[in-house]
Amino acid sequence: MVIKVFLASSSGSTAIKKKQQDVVGFLEALKVDYAQLDIACNEENRMWMRQNVPEDKKPANGIPLPPQIFNEEGYCGDYDTFFDAKEDNSVYAFLGLPPPPGSKEAEQADKAHIVENGNHAEEILDDSIEVPVEERNGDAHVEEEQAEEEAANDEATEEETAGDEALAEEEEEAVGETDEVTEDTQAQAEEEEQEEEEDLEETQVVLQQFVTSEILPVCLKCLQKVVFRLRENICVGHKHR
Repeated sequence: MVIKVFLASSSGSTAIKKKQQDVVGFLEALKVDYAQLDIACNEENRMWMRQNVPEDKKPANGIPLPPQIFNEEGYCGDYDTFFDAKEDNSVYAFLGLPPPPGSKEAEQADKAHIVENGNHAEEILDDSIEVPVEERNGDAHVEEEQAEEEAANDEATEEETAGDEALAEEEEEAVGETDEVTEDTQAQAEEEEQEEEEDLEETQVVLQQFVTSEILPVCLKCLQKVVFRLRENICVGHKHR
């Protein structure tokens, strides 16, 4: 394979001359075999170059300017694409040539090849491994059992929560009833104590009347009954307290 570089030896453009020198100097530094084809002195070379540059690569006026680079009959690119390839360390790929062993481009190509083959091998391995139908069904069955177990746990949790709420309500009701009974008992005790005090006061009044009476004779038996009744009321009062 021969690399062809179409140049204009008598170009009046300094920019074109500089681009041509850049391409030729870099190819010589890489020790790439190439051929210079002058389009200024050879009309055939100029017509061939214009005809073989792809239409989408031509400028707006349709006339491509040198330098233009080909690999045999295949179009490689102009100076701009060559410069981009040089910056990316991919000149050999740009020229359609295999990179020499040990070059940066060769190392990059090897790494890319390893990564590509590794990914491809993993894809083949993944595709080649088939899961038996029994295992797939077993996994599905395990998932169903797990779903059922989770549903049962949720129901049990809801039942426990409902039971706790009901127990709490019962305890609140029991506490309310206990408070009501305590209040009723306390009221009844206060009422009985008040009645006892009234009876005691009445008995004391009657006794006082007997003691202070000058008209009615004091009956010993009546007095004893009164004293007995007074003691009895006093004892009962102490017991209730």
